[in-house]
Amino acid sequence: MLIINIKENESIDKALKRFKKKFEKTGVLKELRARTSFTKPSVKRREEIIHAAYIQKQYAQENY
Repeated sequence: MLIINIKENESIDKALKRFKKKFEKTGVLKELRARTSFTKPSVKRREEIIHAAYIQKQYAQENY
């Protein structure tokens, strides 16, 4: 359970923004969306490989 302490003279909007950030960092929604449909392990692995290649390409462009 997330607890957000509201500081003195803090607007509700700022407190809500902090709550949303904290909630997003927990990854609850991401996990929920992932659980709604099954993806085969082979498809997951392929996506991981494609993502890793993309990251390596970005790193190579940045450093060279």
